[in-house]
Amino acid sequence: MKTRARLFVSARAGGTARRSGFTLLELLVVVAITGLLAALLLPALGRAKAKGHTIACLSSQRQLSLACLLYIDDHDDLFPYNLGDDETRKTVADRRFLNWVNNVMTWELDSDNTNTALLAKGGLGPYVEGAPTLYHCPSDFAVSDLQAKAGWSHRVRSVSMNAMVGDAGEYTADGMNVNNPHYQQFFRAAQVPEPARIFVFIEEHPDSINDAYFLNKAYSGEWIDLPASYHNGGANLTFADGHAETHKWLLGSTKPPNRPDAAHLPLAIPSDQRADFYWLMERTSLKGSVWR
Repeated sequence: MKTRARLFVSARAGGTARRSGFTLLELLVVVAITGLLAALLLPALGRAKAKGHTIACLSSQRQLSLACLLYIDDHDDLFPYNLGDDETRKTVADRRFLNWVNNVMTWELDSDNTNTALLAKGGLGPYVEGAPTLYHCPSDFAVSDLQAKAGWSHRVRSVSMNAMVGDAGEYTADGMNVNNPHYQQFFRAAQVPEPARIFVFIEEHPDSINDAYFLNKAYSGEWIDLPASYHNGGANLTFADGHAETHKWLLGSTKPPNRPDAAHLPLAIPSDQRADFYWLMERTSLKGSVWR
């Protein structure tokens, strides 16, 4: 009897062990459900991540805007210098860090592409406590093949300044900007008649960003510098009154891929595809001249 009892218990225990595992069918069902949940969740997670990048960029832009307002307060109402590439390079070579930011971007292995120290020198650097991340969008991973082979994951700046705001150095003559001679160059904050309408900083497309001077010639019908489209087809901008916003572009031609050699600039815009260009130019400057 004892032997039979032990056999009976052993059989029951063995049966229980077999039932505690998964059958092949059950395993396939679990894998299928997991795959379905992943397919449903990954796009939502991607959208949440993109939204997070947009919010982070807006926060950085607001801090740059605040730094600009502090600079204006310390410099007799003047906006920071906003120089082109040649003059930026010359002043840096002379150890005069005049520009609002002092690097010029390329697709080569130039140190300006990675040198955060240049971002902290002169201009707005002292007003942002040398925080280099404020100048870079976390969605901007555009590098050239040469830079990727060197191990670079991104360049240090995604933001430029409206060419019609600030002292543009050699591009200004008699209180005007030679690139837009019939439009106002805003040297001082008090000269901006509608501060909530004129943009100061903008995320620029990686294929056009070089100097920190964002230029388009008013109503010329071509992009010289192109805004970025990192945020669901839009870019973050800040305005002279200090507010920041995300603007989504309407046209595919305004949103080429965020990579080298994607924009083919300068880019002539067909007459029926200028809505984005006109929107931005209306917030770049106003007709007429403003004197210092």
